[in-house]
Amino acid sequence: MNNGSKKTAGIIEMDMSGPELSEGERSEPEGNRDPAIPAAPDPQVLERPQRRRFTVEYKAGIVREAELLTEHGQIGALLRREGLYSSQLTQWRRAYREGALSALRDDKRGRKRIKHPLEKENERLKKDKIRLERRLSQAEAVIDVQKKLSEILGVPLSSIENEGDE
Repeated sequence: MNNGSKKTAGIIEMDMSGPELSEGERSEPEGNRDPAIPAAPDPQVLERPQRRRFTVEYKAGIVREAELLTEHGQIGALLRREGLYSSQLTQWRRAYREGALSALRDDKRGRKRIKHPLEKENERLKKDKIRLERRLSQAEAVIDVQKKLSEILGVPLSSIENEGDE
């Protein structure tokens, strides 16, 4: 009686384990499947879910559709049907009011625009200009303090200024 069963102390144990499967593999039920009946979706959860992205046209359409709904509970039904959250609809409505279609674009994601070398140099020169203007104003303040101090102490600055002209 060696057909996958063991006899232990009068109890027959059946070996129902079947072939060993490695991790991640699933056993398929045996039998004929009817091709007309669709297979059930795979219930296995992905390791990293894929984020949904909505087009501008889709967002605008949902906002317009929500604006047309007047009866109690219709907006909730719309959100359930589309698989959306009320916070998404609120954000899309606000963006739609502020700038219509251009505001609904999600331009923050993705790679940043590569700047032209002249743009980079222009930004650097603007920063240098601001920094040098600050230093100039500080230097002028120091010179004003020195002039006032020389007047108080009675030290003439004309001799110092004449030496700088030579």
